[in-house]
Amino acid sequence: MGLKAIAAGIAVGIAAAGGAVGMGLATAKSAESIARQPEAEGKVRTTLMLGLVFIETAIIYALLVVILIIFVL
Repeated sequence: MGLKAIAAGIAVGIAAAGGAVGMGLATAKSAESIARQPEAEGKVRTTLMLGLVFIETAIIYALLVVILIIFVL
C-alpha cells in the first residue's frame, strides 16, 4: 500500500504541475493576443476559457485514475 500512495502522489503532482504550466502559458498567450488585437477580446477570452476547461478536465481524469489505483488495485 505504501508504494501505491507514493506513486499516486507523484502521478497527481505531475498532472497538477503540467496542468498549471499549461494554464499559465495559455493565459499569458491570451493576454498577449488581447494586447496585440483588442477588438478580438471576446473570441480570445471564449477560446481561453474552453481551453482551460479542457486542461482542468485532464487533471481531474488523472485524479480519478489515481483514486482507482489506490482503492481498486
